[in-house]
Amino acid sequence: MSNKLTLIFDFLLARLHVWLVLSASLLICTSPWIFIGRSLRANASIWDYLHVYLGLVCAALGVLFLLRNSLQGKWHQYFAWLVGDWEQLVQDIKGLFKGKLPVAGGKGLFSCIEGIGMILLVATGLTGVVWFIYQGTPLAMTWRGYHQICADAFIGFLVLHIILAATHIIEFIRQ
Repeated sequence: MSNKLTLIFDFLLARLHVWLVLSASLLICTSPWIFIGRSLRANASIWDYLHVYLGLVCAALGVLFLLRNSLQGKWHQYFAWLVGDWEQLVQDIKGLFKGKLPVAGGKGLFSCIEGIGMILLVATGLTGVVWFIYQGTPLAMTWRGYHQICADAFIGFLVLHIILAATHIIEFIRQ
């Protein structure tokens, strides 16, 4: 049985980015159709239930994604600035002012933005989980507000992430 669980876990980890893209996209695109305040209404729509339960799954996937990209020293690629390693990040920013696109990977601008995106993803998921836990209480609306702030910031990150991915692909084609 453990071999099957290992295979399932490896399958999930290998496609974690894809699962996150699909689930987060569905959550974002359907969020205008949901109406959840202090708690799920008795006559909640399928979109409300989908948002809540897919959101819980997406929160778990987001934590798993952050862990996968942070363990075994990999965190330094995305969060090098936390330990004062600003060299490549500063170099990338200076290069932008000279019309040069940063390179993907390393400890530069793209990786820093990806690290911030992972934090925003996890923050969005965790605030949603806490909102779910506190549903029906006065604290639910407070956590709903935090969740909406984090979700808006995460959407902003996604727009930037798509733009940066497009520039990276364009630069790759040029070479």
